[in-house]
Amino acid sequence: MKHHIIAYIGLGGNIGDVHANMQTALEMIHADDNIEVLRISSVYKTPPWGIKNQNWFLNACACLKTTLTAHELLQVCLEVEKQLKRVRQVRWGPRTIDLDILVFGDERIEQEDLQIPHPRMHERAFVIQPMMDLAPELTLQGKTISKWLSQIDIEDIKKADCELRLNIS
Repeated sequence: MKHHIIAYIGLGGNIGDVHANMQTALEMIHADDNIEVLRISSVYKTPPWGIKNQNWFLNACACLKTTLTAHELLQVCLEVEKQLKRVRQVRWGPRTIDLDILVFGDERIEQEDLQIPHPRMHERAFVIQPMMDLAPELTLQGKTISKWLSQIDIEDIKKADCELRLNIS
């Protein structure tokens, strides 16, 4: 019997119909026989990070249960991004969809193509705010998500007037 890991991913984007892209991405991920989407955060409208002169983003997080390895999950995410026309041109630049593995069980991975837990997630309100919906007591670097949230600026982050849900039949 395969071992199940609980993982958290971040979803975001700021080009095109981001809400539809995030919805489709979750459905594609959930359709993988080795992944089950357990819970999805609210969607948040967030200011651009890194490069300021671009559209605001929609961001959310999802909790998954998977039998894949972290690298296999990364490949699924990259394939979904590719199918949703993600183009990597500029770091922190505009994108149709962005999928990041934030946490993968209690694994620690430090490789060029994959760093888990995501090395800067605790500094980013657009990650911490939706993670609060899913796992306020999850600990990163010795502090809970709720503690990290109390230490970052979330003034510009607002709940979006849309939601993500899986139509599981």
